[in-house]
Amino acid sequence: MPPLRIPRTSAAILALLLAASAAGEPRVSPSELAAAEALYRQGILPSGQPLRAERQRAEPLEGAAAACVNCHRRSGFGTEEGRIVIPPINGKYLFRDSSVETAQMAHPGGEAASPRRSRYTDQSLARAIRSGLDPDGRSLDYLMPRYQLDDATMASLIAYLKQLSSHPVPGATGDILEFATIVTPDADPVKRDGMLDVLNHFFDNKNAFYRGQDPPLQSSRRIHFRVLRRWQLHVWQLSGPPQTWEAQLQQRFKAEPVFAVISGIGGKTWAPVHRFCEKQSLPCLMPNVELPVVAEKDFYPLYFSRGVLLEADVVANRLSAAADRAMPPRVVQVLRPDDIGVAAAKELAAALAPLGAKITTHELKSKQAAQELAEVARDAAAADALVLWLRPDDLQALPVSGSAPAPKSVFVSGLMGRLENAPLPASWRGVTRMTYPFDLPQQRVIRMNYPLGWFTIQHIPVVDERTQADTYLACSILAEAASNMLDNFVPDYLIERVEVQLSHRIINGYYP
Repeated sequence: MPPLRIPRTSAAILALLLAASAAGEPRVSPSELAAAEALYRQGILPSGQPLRAERQRAEPLEGAAAACVNCHRRSGFGTEEGRIVIPPINGKYLFRDSSVETAQMAHPGGEAASPRRSRYTDQSLARAIRSGLDPDGRSLDYLMPRYQLDDATMASLIAYLKQLSSHPVPGATGDILEFATIVTPDADPVKRDGMLDVLNHFFDNKNAFYRGQDPPLQSSRRIHFRVLRRWQLHVWQLSGPPQTWEAQLQQRFKAEPVFAVISGIGGKTWAPVHRFCEKQSLPCLMPNVELPVVAEKDFYPLYFSRGVLLEADVVANRLSAAADRAMPPRVVQVLRPDDIGVAAAKELAAALAPLGAKITTHELKSKQAAQELAEVARDAAAADALVLWLRPDDLQALPVSGSAPAPKSVFVSGLMGRLENAPLPASWRGVTRMTYPFDLPQQRVIRMNYPLGWFTIQHIPVVDERTQADTYLACSILAEAASNMLDNFVPDYLIERVEVQLSHRIINGYYP
């Protein structure tokens, strides 16, 4: 029988129940806490009815629009936008006197916009939620809605806020932040080595500024020192078929608890890694994958883009725009049955289906596909559209002739074909459009000066420019996000800080 795994949220609820019992506080059942979480995140009352809220000088809010998570975020640490500061509402901050130090601990630089107040009690917090008055009787900001909750619902919500983002987190319990990077067995070895080279150098540089063990936070003058923890990188190399990867990751996480997964590299699928990170509430930040998992409701995995699925949408939009004149009689997709082009082809077919397009798919069978590709090119009519979800070896095998191929609309995947280095025969270049999900080389040359210069200084050989630049960018964003978390090392808060960084950071590299 496999060992029981307690998710982080469940473990936190269990810890809260034990602590509440020891402190003599009213006990709240797990089901009541789960109902409070649904109220906080989804705007659903324990009765199943939508949460309702009133706000000064604004329309009433209902359901998901009234959920606390919209402003105070999933972590409960709030956020800031310009001079508007949404304060934290977890127990760490609510039940202590507000001061410059506590304001800085949540939002450095935003303390001037956060007035000082006395600490909340259960009673004064209930009054704040219902009537919009702080512990000192002052009105809260007009942005704060007012909620008329019954006593039982209010008690469970307050209990939920007390435990929110307050439990110890694996990989962040001491003076070392533990991270992992994940490598699937089918990852390109050249890209893998290039990625690891960047990661190792970045971590070494980060640790060069480590100050050693620092006492807990005491005053605003020492507040930034405590966050300079040493970083430790673990490389989780997977093996075997994808259906075994989740079990392998669970074993590695048990042996080497980490705070987050940074970068990583995959091949034909990343889905097992995605599922593991989401189930484990483990941030998985910006892996080097060309077929990400698209799951809008999942919170913890973050990708650079939708990869080849985005490329499929680009081709679909191009063909849809041409449909006003005449949709091609056929759209012929060429791919390898064991590669990521299969998913891209399905995405394109689904997008074109409402237009009545006739889609045919040709799967290359032979390892040396020159003859098959010649037959595909010969069978395609001039009015057809040809979409090539192929790697460089197959593109290089396209038939070479003195004239262009018959189809006048040819599309090739830039991600799969190696972008501007795709080895297309000269006769194909005049009619082929490449999906290119980045700025063109001449437009990103200045942005690339920074990572390329860093590689030179660190004596890192550039073996795959995009993979290494993206890895460097992922590490940089992680470092900047972590430095703004201060001592609040909570997985949900890390995701939120990364989102903030991406919203205003000047990007050095390929992305977006």
